[in-house]
Amino acid sequence: MYVEIAEKAGFCFGVERAIALAEQAAERNGDICTLGELIHNERAVAELERKGVRSVVNVSESKGKPLIIRSHGVSRIVEAEARKHASEVIDATCPFVKKIHNIVAELPEKAKAIILGDNDHPEVIGIMGSAGCTAFACRDFEEIKNLFERGDIAENDTAILVAQTTFDRSRFLEYSRTVGERYGCVKIYDTICDATVKRQDCARELAKRAALMIVVGGRSSSNTRKLADICGEYCETVFVTSADEIPLQILNGLRSDSLIGITAGASTPAYTIKEVHERMNEEITKINNENEEDFASLLEQDQSFNRLYTGKRVKATVVSVSKKEAVVEVGAKQTGYIVREELTNDPNAEVEDIVKPGDIIDAVVVKVDDSVGTAALSKKRVDAQLGLEKLQAVKESAETIEGTVAQVVKGGVIVIYENTRVFIPASHTGVPRGGKLDDLLKKSVKFKIIEVTNERGGRVVGSIRQANKEVRDAERAKFWESIEVGQKFDGEVRSIESYGVFVDIGPVDGLVHTADLTWNRVGHPKDIVKVGDKISVVVKSFDPEKKRVSLSAKDPDDNPWTKFVSEYQKGDVIKATVVSITEFGAFAQIIPGVDGLIHISQISTERVASIASVLTVGQEVEVKIIDIDEEKSRVSLSIKALMETEASAEDEE
Repeated sequence: MYVEIAEKAGFCFGVERAIALAEQAAERNGDICTLGELIHNERAVAELERKGVRSVVNVSESKGKPLIIRSHGVSRIVEAEARKHASEVIDATCPFVKKIHNIVAELPEKAKAIILGDNDHPEVIGIMGSAGCTAFACRDFEEIKNLFERGDIAENDTAILVAQTTFDRSRFLEYSRTVGERYGCVKIYDTICDATVKRQDCARELAKRAALMIVVGGRSSSNTRKLADICGEYCETVFVTSADEIPLQILNGLRSDSLIGITAGASTPAYTIKEVHERMNEEITKINNENEEDFASLLEQDQSFNRLYTGKRVKATVVSVSKKEAVVEVGAKQTGYIVREELTNDPNAEVEDIVKPGDIIDAVVVKVDDSVGTAALSKKRVDAQLGLEKLQAVKESAETIEGTVAQVVKGGVIVIYENTRVFIPASHTGVPRGGKLDDLLKKSVKFKIIEVTNERGGRVVGSIRQANKEVRDAERAKFWESIEVGQKFDGEVRSIESYGVFVDIGPVDGLVHTADLTWNRVGHPKDIVKVGDKISVVVKSFDPEKKRVSLSAKDPDDNPWTKFVSEYQKGDVIKATVVSITEFGAFAQIIPGVDGLIHISQISTERVASIASVLTVGQEVEVKIIDIDEEKSRVSLSIKALMETEASAEDEE
């Protein structure tokens, strides 16, 4: 075993700057305050307190002493309040955080700001409090989508998207891409700190090669928790605040040539990382010495060990099988056995499904016990090596392959292919965030191989998402080649906005504007359809470059205007129902889907000051059709014309 520290780990520039400012101020004044703990690390905070730097909850507690604003930053109101109480305000806000403050502070009052991050995190609270407009904190795309669905942000608003400096870069790219495609009014700023990105990238690369990752940092540190989540997608990961918390017993389950990686959050001092590194090296040295003693002892006991030893590859003949193991003959004095877990990587397979008496298989010796005359072997390790070679070829050819999901593990799922375990991280399963990975269990899935590592036992990483994307891209390309105006689809309502609904028509989503949902008058699309409804639509227009499709759910055969012009004509006297009142007149429904305008000048023979005092919504009135504009599908109605006709008739009498 050996230990490796991630290339980028520990204090970032902003934290180092904040601590330096605090220590310099303490040397000058002897007793200073910080608004909240300067960094999220209990040990570092205790060390600062020893030097005269103590944290306070409220600015009023500074009572005339120097006050440091920590690297997370604060709102404009808190900063102004601090200057009233403290003798001196030392602004240690990280420059990268300050940049976000400036972006949101310069927004006009009617604009909207979306901050990707944890709404309880002090950095996000400070950013929201610096905004010159309405600001929203969102943890993921679903919460952003809800802002538009609720009407908190409209399509014609001036809006921006920024991110907490420690937000996960891969998630930010995914969310910002979707926001850009769906909500054109949102301007996107990449405000994630480069140091955070590099620290996460280095941790990710190390975790891909390691059998165990140790993440060091404060329990309340957001960026350290993110590091632990990232590492947990690739290997066993433990989160500790110091060397004393390392669960050393976890080393007992690792192979003798395993790599143990160490990374640390932005608030972790270098001396803490060093202590963890030294503790791990001490324990590994102890384990290696014990293994060497055990090996020497075996050599002394029996020279026949030279013929059968750990790591030796042999041909084994299956003698018998049971539910737990297979007994094999290996041509040595020891009786060989292979437990079910060493026969296959598939935890759902039974021994009798894998081998039968008489089978000759390749196996490798994993343990020899001469005291009882047995040797433990493994078939799956030989198969895994062969599988690695096949999967390396699959990766190089970019082939899509198929396997069965055998297990749900921390951070993803395990798929068995050619008796080889392929780890598929949760982010590559295609299951949405918050979804259930268990739904994939025992299902056959298609996937791509994105990484094959042969060192230290081998490791294979796959992606269902990439395979699905390849299929979707091919379907979309075919769709854009064949789409035509007037083409009909049976789709499903995906989402509802104030201006219309998005309908899934296969490879893409198309937009049905509110006016194209039905021939009848519509208030809000949700009054007509709900998410999940199946509806028939027809293509009105499309733009392959912008990847947009405009749809209509109106059936031409049900066009009420066609019915109207065939049954009514200018001069007809009819009954109509008032459906809305405006400043210039009232609209009355003649038949469902066709309304006529009663202009204010056509309501009465007398001057009408207030339409609402004469007509009410829902009132049935007798009107005369005085004009039909077939080109514009408009009808003009008149009550006044009927009054004049009646008056003329009375005069004649």
